[in-house]
Amino acid sequence: MIAYVINPGSTSTKLALAHIERGDNPELPGQLKVRLQRQEIVHQNLPDGSTDYETLTRELLAAVHEWPAPDAVVSRGGLLGNASASSYRVTADLAEYLLTHPHGEYTGNAGAALAYALAEHYHVPAYIIDPPSTDEMLPEATLTGLPGVKRRSVFNMLNARIVARRAAYEQGLRFQDARVVVAHLGGVVSITAFEGGRAIDTTGAQLDDGPFSPTRAGTLPLHALLDLAYRTPRPELETLLAKHSGFLALTGTADLRELERREKSEAKVRLAADAFAHQVARYLGAYSTALSGRPHALALTGGIARWESVVTRIERRVSWIAPLTVIPGELELEALAEGAGRILLGLEQSEDWSLSAGTPSSTTLAAGSLTSGPLTSGKDSF
Repeated sequence: MIAYVINPGSTSTKLALAHIERGDNPELPGQLKVRLQRQEIVHQNLPDGSTDYETLTRELLAAVHEWPAPDAVVSRGGLLGNASASSYRVTADLAEYLLTHPHGEYTGNAGAALAYALAEHYHVPAYIIDPPSTDEMLPEATLTGLPGVKRRSVFNMLNARIVARRAAYEQGLRFQDARVVVAHLGGVVSITAFEGGRAIDTTGAQLDDGPFSPTRAGTLPLHALLDLAYRTPRPELETLLAKHSGFLALTGTADLRELERREKSEAKVRLAADAFAHQVARYLGAYSTALSGRPHALALTGGIARWESVVTRIERRVSWIAPLTVIPGELELEALAEGAGRILLGLEQSEDWSLSAGTPSSTTLAAGSLTSGPLTSGKDSF
């Protein structure tokens, strides 16, 4: 099976030609073989902050014109609200709805429109996989001690989910039979507990909960946060907590390679690394208790998972809980390709999306009309 994979970003869009086959282990049918041929299209936002989708679609078609025809086109999903972790077949309604950024500005909202345009060109189906606003949390995991204030489920779903799958496969288990806790350690950090194929609890990847990151503050003591809030205007405080905290504030840099180099000679960098490893380990332990039993595996992923001494610190603290799988970097293109593959190979079925009751109706578009001009592209939400 062949799929075209699209991962849109604010300044570039990553593409891949995915060759997808069944795996060799009949006991683990979801463990697919995927080969990727990658490309990247660099593009600029227009001065008014919008992106010319007509031009970008032409660039996508030009980039893939020598590739064999696909069986499907798949893209990163947008913010659909409290969607389930699933694969959704893209319709014109769904594509246009996401371009209005109904649940927040996010570059991934463009993915459905781009996938739809390419799929219409090749007369094949288009899908989005595991939207980042997926909400499968247990009801008790969303409740807080203040009525009306709930914990949210917006995190690094694509990468965390594929890493949880691979950690389960390493233990000889199907994903839906495994209990796995994943720490996504990238530009943002999230810790997520998976059970029965569902993300039942997560720290979130916005200004929610969890360890600090290269530029984010992570969870702060409430008294200190209140002191900051009373003396700092909200926009300034959000910028401080999201862009000027974490390793950057503690050491003067968010460059992980520089931090790894300086750690050998600078006590403050070693202390920051110790604190980060301590927090990640603490949250891995905490989220293990969200499961119905001992986890079958823990997993680390993201760019910081390449920092060997930090990984060693974390493993030393958590190895007694469960085996630790380390998958550095991100596997988002692979996750999208595998999601399409499970549909094409009949292992899963896609869901149909429709506007929920009470949501303003969107206009049905004719095929090809989704790229008829500049539309707001939005910003990453996490």
